[in-house]
Amino acid sequence: MTETEIPEDHPRYASLVTRHRIEAGVEQGITSKQGLIAQGRGEAFDYLLGERTIPSADDAARAAAATLLLADRPVISVNGNVAALAPSETVDLAGAVDADLEVNLFNHTDERARRIADHLRDHGASEVKGLAGDGEIPGLDHARGVVDADGIEAADVVVVPLEDGDRAAALDAMGKTEIVVDLNPGSRSPRTADVPIIDNLLRAVPNVTAHARDLADATPAELAGIASSFDSENALDAAEETIRGGSFESRDDAE
Repeated sequence: MTETEIPEDHPRYASLVTRHRIEAGVEQGITSKQGLIAQGRGEAFDYLLGERTIPSADDAARAAAATLLLADRPVISVNGNVAALAPSETVDLAGAVDADLEVNLFNHTDERARRIADHLRDHGASEVKGLAGDGEIPGLDHARGVVDADGIEAADVVVVPLEDGDRAAALDAMGKTEIVVDLNPGSRSPRTADVPIIDNLLRAVPNVTAHARDLADATPAELAGIASSFDSENALDAAEETIRGGSFESRDDAE
């Protein structure tokens, strides 16, 4: 069964569509096989969250939008899973907050980076960074430490969709403001982030975009107030409490 053949009234529709997009990403050479494992881990946490955007995650998305609108040089980092799952949504967010897109991969090959950049352009991106590799994130000995000098290295705010604890810590050490999308509130990435959004990428990215458009006419002072009033520890605690105390309703699954 392909993505287009999944009936929208299927109780596992969103989950099944997500799985098919990751599978297609692997077939296209965009997503690594390790990305399949990462997707499964995230899906498990989403299940525990009730597969919904909880109020604290919506607050975080609003704070993220304000932070991006205040930024001088915001950059959205894109890996294989992000490119496969939400290419159009990520391009839309970049446009709404005037951010650069940069390909940044742990399992890096030049060919895979080019394919991801082309995939983003096919979904509306006018420019994609991450192919020059003339900059660095100090302290990272793997491929994610290689970035563009006029991209992530020069950014003041970096959006890091999906977990990567080593890079999150290294970016923090550089003084970057980090916005992290991750479904596991116990992961190092959201615990390092200035704005952790504990939500599914497919919900979080469009939600940040919607908030950014709602805040487009806000003054810098208003945006700063929204960003400064956000409490990351409270957001993480709320997500953990939801996971620990959530009730489980019967949900049909499918292979």
